[in-house]
Amino acid sequence: MAEADVHLHDFANIFSLAGKVAVVTGGSRGLGLHAASGLLQAGCSKVFISSRKTAACEAAVAALNALPNKQPGARAYAVPADSSTLAGIERLVQDVGKETDHVDILFANAGATWGAAFDEVDEKNGWDRVMDLNVKAVFFTIQKFAPLLQAKASKEQPSRVIVTTSVAGIAVGSLGANASFSYSASKAAVLHLARNLAVELGPRHVLVNGVAPGFFPSKMANELMRRSGGVEALEQANPNGRLGRPEDIAAAVVYLSSRAGGHVNGDVVVLDGGKIWGSGKLERL
Repeated sequence: MAEADVHLHDFANIFSLAGKVAVVTGGSRGLGLHAASGLLQAGCSKVFISSRKTAACEAAVAALNALPNKQPGARAYAVPADSSTLAGIERLVQDVGKETDHVDILFANAGATWGAAFDEVDEKNGWDRVMDLNVKAVFFTIQKFAPLLQAKASKEQPSRVIVTTSVAGIAVGSLGANASFSYSASKAAVLHLARNLAVELGPRHVLVNGVAPGFFPSKMANELMRRSGGVEALEQANPNGRLGRPEDIAAAVVYLSSRAGGHVNGDVVVLDGGKIWGSGKLERL
């Protein structure tokens, strides 16, 4: 009987981020903070938290640094900055550069939303503000961080960029009185931006992917969730019977940042429990 051709490989620590340096924009609350917590607990040595409000950044960093299961010496840093402006982005890069000579992971998560009926959408707040922060700022954040992302990247250990898109950028978003036209368009745009940047930056050893959450309870989503029927109704409409949890976004970001996600580039991880493919009116037996 012929000997089986079995060759096993060492997959130990395939999800480990030991010693990695990460930057999370929009990281003081919600999905950004959950992701930052996951990155730190997965082994990152430095995680930089950025948002517009200094107090919010400092509170988030204090909570992160109090985590009991991070690596010895690991630390979160508060780097408040306004990512909606080019000057703010450049200041963020400069401040991060004072503490590290490279960045392994950039989670470009800062964003904004706006809900209004079709006839009530205004140019400045209802459109320009959302598109500027959700698309333009994401591009320039990645562009300005590129030198730090490339500093120690290699084919075997590429740096990672993760952008936050949304299921609203894949399927139809909210309509009616709380329609999210600019938000949905911006999230579709940033998803395709990630695909283009994956091709552009891949040869520079920087992988670019997206995460597309459905409903996760958060300050930004809670009011829309209430107007959409509330938590219980939204859970019943989901094929898996629940909404997103902090561990869901943390796990996806850790996966895309780790060796386990080393051959994923230009793709998106949808985090909605199957809702995007469901009828939205599933009957529970």
